Amino acid sequence: MVRGMPTIFRQNGYRFFFYSNEGDPREPVHVHVMKGGGQAKIWIDPEIRVDRSKGFSAGALRYALMLATARRDLIERTWHDYFG
Repeated sequence: MVRGMPTIFRQNGYRFFFYSNEGDPREPVHVHVMKGGGQAKIWIDPEIRVDRSKGFSAGALRYALMLATARRDLIERTWHDYFG
């Protein structure tokens, strides 16, 4: 796991990660996702939704949201394990 940008998981070319410095005070649980030239920030808590996105087609973004939804427990567990 890279200290500055810990990767939570990769699937089908999508990389889901968070930054080790997520603000002060820290923002609620969220994940960043990249694939190719696309990137997005997805809130996990209280509900899964896109905060911002650049370079993803509508279909690619829907797929990223589906992956985040399917792995929500992993994302939340990894976030809390990392940040305490």
